[in-house]
Amino acid sequence: MKSTAIIGAGASGCFTSILLHRRHPDWKITVFEAAKRPMAKLAVTGGGRCNITNSFEHVRSLKDVYPRGTNLMKRLLKSFSANDLLAWFENEGIRFTTQEDGCVFPCSQDAMQIVRCLERLMSESGVQLRCGTRVLKITDLGDHRYRLTFADGREEDFDNVILSSGGTSADFLRSMLPQDIGITPTVPSLFTFRTGDDALKSLMGTVVEHTRLSIPGSGISSEGILLVTDWGLSGPAALKLSSYAAIFLNEKQYRAPLCINWAGCTENEVHEEIALLTEANSKKLVVNAGLSRLSTRLWKHLCQKSGISGDARWADLGKKATNKLCSTLCADNEEIIGRVNFKDEFVTCGGVALSEINSADMECKKHNGLYFTGEVLDIDAVTGGFNLQAAWSTAFAVAAGL
Repeated sequence: MKSTAIIGAGASGCFTSILLHRRHPDWKITVFEAAKRPMAKLAVTGGGRCNITNSFEHVRSLKDVYPRGTNLMKRLLKSFSANDLLAWFENEGIRFTTQEDGCVFPCSQDAMQIVRCLERLMSESGVQLRCGTRVLKITDLGDHRYRLTFADGREEDFDNVILSSGGTSADFLRSMLPQDIGITPTVPSLFTFRTGDDALKSLMGTVVEHTRLSIPGSGISSEGILLVTDWGLSGPAALKLSSYAAIFLNEKQYRAPLCINWAGCTENEVHEEIALLTEANSKKLVVNAGLSRLSTRLWKHLCQKSGISGDARWADLGKKATNKLCSTLCADNEEIIGRVNFKDEFVTCGGVALSEINSADMECKKHNGLYFTGEVLDIDAVTGGFNLQAAWSTAFAVAAGL
């Protein structure tokens, strides 16, 4: 009877254990978790509703949602797609609903329904779950045998080891794994921006449906909904940019210029809109007759930033003032002065280098019998259920390959 150790009782580790038992019911499968309970992160994902995956209907290219690991995800999704995942859970009695943005949630809107389902299936499968057990080192003994060293000094040997420990620091991975395995430095991804503009932060709660963000000089940009908060900026546009720019911003110690296109279109298009506003509202105050897609508070703030006084009328707005207003609408300059974790969802980029694994089954090329799933790999995504789909798909690949 083969013995398999899975390190990490997150979504990926627990899913792997169930799939593996169904393929090999006679194997001894043990899941080790350092925390006191399994799937703590899964329980809070999607604001506690569990954004389990995405429909991918609005995804033009996987590069748009997977800044790192795009090519691997292309292959994995052919073997185990979002539809495959939903069919798997529906077979366990869970029903799902898909939002307009493609995010998929259980109809119950309760992440614990997913957690309880996986816990039940692990228990029914006879998978041994050992929480409060921290693994410090994985040693390759040769001949397809591995030794785990625990924090309390104990040691246990296994035929296969699957590392599913989630976002783990590069230093810890280097100390845990055989030294010849390449590790990509890990840095935070998916965070919101702390900004220094108090006038902007006073507009907290303001939502703009379509914006474009960019970091000048980096070539990195994003678009989507933007939310003004009391610390700076959040919402899908900010989170996407943080994902794309995770490494860049880490190198800059989270201080960088930020360009905001509040209008969400080109400067020429804004000039055309402003011309129509001038014609239709010539006698009205500029601050009282702005772009309908921007809130009154935000419009007044942008007017003030453009040097337009509160008593200025559209008819009196000269070419210079008009150009300045259009420039502010399309290229408003702000400053990122720090990052703030997004709720309880913490994602890292980096981890075990993808060049170290076989893309078919996630097995380490240098150490047969050692596998990796989920966020411990150098795969990460923007918000919307894409990170969880990577966890499910890599788990499926490992179980199918063993």
